[in-house]
Amino acid sequence: MSYADHPKLELHLHIEGAAPPAFIRGLAREKGLDISRIFDADGNYTYADFDEFLKVYEAACTTLQSPDDFRRLTLAVLEECAKHGVIYAESFISPDFCGGGDLSAWRDYLAAIKDASDEAERTMGVTHKGIVTCIRHFGPEQAKTAARCAAETAGDFIVGFGMGGAEMMNRPGDYAYSFDMAREAGLHLTSHAGEWGGPEMVRETIRDLHCTRIGHGIHAIQDDALLDEIIDKDVVLEVCPGSNVFLQAVQSWEAHPIDDLRKRGVKVTVSTDDPPFFLTDMTQEYENLNRVFGWDDAIFADVQKTALDAAFCDDTTRATLAKRLEPAT
Repeated sequence: MSYADHPKLELHLHIEGAAPPAFIRGLAREKGLDISRIFDADGNYTYADFDEFLKVYEAACTTLQSPDDFRRLTLAVLEECAKHGVIYAESFISPDFCGGGDLSAWRDYLAAIKDASDEAERTMGVTHKGIVTCIRHFGPEQAKTAARCAAETAGDFIVGFGMGGAEMMNRPGDYAYSFDMAREAGLHLTSHAGEWGGPEMVRETIRDLHCTRIGHGIHAIQDDALLDEIIDKDVVLEVCPGSNVFLQAVQSWEAHPIDDLRKRGVKVTVSTDDPPFFLTDMTQEYENLNRVFGWDDAIFADVQKTALDAAFCDDTTRATLAKRLEPAT
């Protein structure tokens, strides 16, 4: 059985960042938009560094202008997930890109995404849940708008609240109001930290935002006391090795700390982040983890169990997924 056939859970996936380049180019043609500068000669996204990546990401998002665009996007993304054995995906969805933070418009976008998700579950076997995400570099006030959208639509589909964007803008505590609002609405919490910032950024995010999961978190490896805290508080790291290598948050696959984190006792999961931007997919992530660190089926099964326990879904969904993760007899 190839790694594409392994059933997988993915907890760290940006829905816009997972848009196939061909899909975005098609939308641009439909709308008469010239965003050709964000693609290379082979049709892939192109950029020089993380700051430019954010600009290219936002340029790609200019093609997503209606609920139906997001319905089509969701189907395209989940189709790619299914190709690589993903049976459950949680994706980050930003109200800033879905109606500009207007609550009424957000509900319309969300209904379209949910409709596509239901179709994908019926036809592709992929269960999809949403994590409303504020954009860090848009600032704390704009984050409150995203949190309000999250709180008003929390439920079966919207299960969490998080924060992405430029990690070095502001401090985690600046966004505490938004995270408190989301937590009071019953949402689970995650946030990017420790991808570009050091251990202290991870520590502050856990302390000030009360997150039970951390997106990336890889530079926690530099602080032994922080690792003890992460283990004691049962915080799970949503690690995206291919993304970290591509963006040079680490120098190489061999230098990536995911294996050391796991051996230290930290709970880690595996995701792709923005797969077409980083020329990766879940199959490649598995292949590289096997090639570089010798991860075998037993380790992959343990990592999937960690992802299942850390998923923000309800217990009924979790039980169904657990059966699908059982080895074939």
